[in-house]
Amino acid sequence: MEYSPVCHSPHASRSSPVKKKLLLLGVMFLMWVYMLYSCVGYCSTMPSLVADGYRGKESAAPGKRTESAGGGAGSVGGGVGGAGLVSRLLAKPQPWEDIESDYEEPSVRTASRDLLDADRAEDWDEQPPPPRSLPSGMMRAEQSAMSSFSSGAGSKKLPQAIIIGVKKGGTRALLEFLRVHPDIRAVGAEPHFFDRNYDNGLEWYRELMPKTLEGQITMEKTPSYFVTREAPARISAMSRGTKLIVVVRDPVTRAISDYTQTLSKKPDIPSFESLTFKNRTTGLIDTSWSAVQIGIYAKHLDNWLQYFPMEQLLFVSGERLISDPAGELGRVQDFLGLKRIITDKHFYFNQTKGFPCLKKAEGSSKPHCLGKTKGRTHPNIDPEVVQRLRDFYRPFNLKFYQMTGHNFGWD
Repeated sequence: MEYSPVCHSPHASRSSPVKKKLLLLGVMFLMWVYMLYSCVGYCSTMPSLVADGYRGKESAAPGKRTESAGGGAGSVGGGVGGAGLVSRLLAKPQPWEDIESDYEEPSVRTASRDLLDADRAEDWDEQPPPPRSLPSGMMRAEQSAMSSFSSGAGSKKLPQAIIIGVKKGGTRALLEFLRVHPDIRAVGAEPHFFDRNYDNGLEWYRELMPKTLEGQITMEKTPSYFVTREAPARISAMSRGTKLIVVVRDPVTRAISDYTQTLSKKPDIPSFESLTFKNRTTGLIDTSWSAVQIGIYAKHLDNWLQYFPMEQLLFVSGERLISDPAGELGRVQDFLGLKRIITDKHFYFNQTKGFPCLKKAEGSSKPHCLGKTKGRTHPNIDPEVVQRLRDFYRPFNLKFYQMTGHNFGWD
């Protein structure tokens, strides 16, 4: 009778458990390698998810890209890789604060309120961002862009465009809306260089600016420049080609808003009526009071036209910035020579608050709204005083309309 050495060999009997153990260890090792590979693949997507928070040119619609002004589906930054991606990644979050804490927003729908009158970044309401995913190729490209950003790409430049005024006109809203654009880099705080810190020199001023890449515009906003007599000459000395943006608002409601802000900080100040007149009996307006003086736009514009041609100034309606933000932002983008990337898709109208909000603010993937408390409530002003102010401003308004070639409809 034959026998099989495989079945009956004592050596084979002893090696069988060893083989089983080796096989089990091999399977465990393969599972460990697979898990490690999966983890590495997942972690490699994290830079692109971080980078997504800096993508200002996308709307809040999940999985959609912002379209260019021509209506075509715009690729991110004009292409998957390269400077376009670095451009967006450089648009990192900046502190949203004003040196003077004068968040100057107009109200169209409710005359007694500054619906967008918020002083700090905390006054933006946030909502959870919508879920989204990115193609793997774009993830790899954005990792490369993030690497370029972290290595210090870009350089600090003096601003090519400045929002020069006016206080309580809507300059903060305009700046934050503009910062959604990937080709705009702006200082969050007001530098006040050309009115308060000029002695510090241009290099000090340059150091305040964010880094920009080729093709990006550096901006800042300080509303008090418009009424500072020395500011036009100083800005012209820096660069005669600087583009200037002025956000204007009905001077009467602007003055009341200005007073309301001061009242919130100094509750013991005199009444609006007493500050408005030099003599209430004669009805003579006190033009030395800053709240009144700022609204004489034609007078201040005269000073600027001594140094800059009208073509270098753009006047934005504070009222239209609320009723039609995309329309006003379109004009601003044209003025700056940029593609109309900021469109209606970036805004939604908050019915409760009564003003437009950003679907996705710069440096964040979350929707943002201005003013949790809907701004400050205006005090009740004697209608006769309001009418006296309207009569006072009327000739200055008409002159301003003629100078700018635009009727703002304040009368």
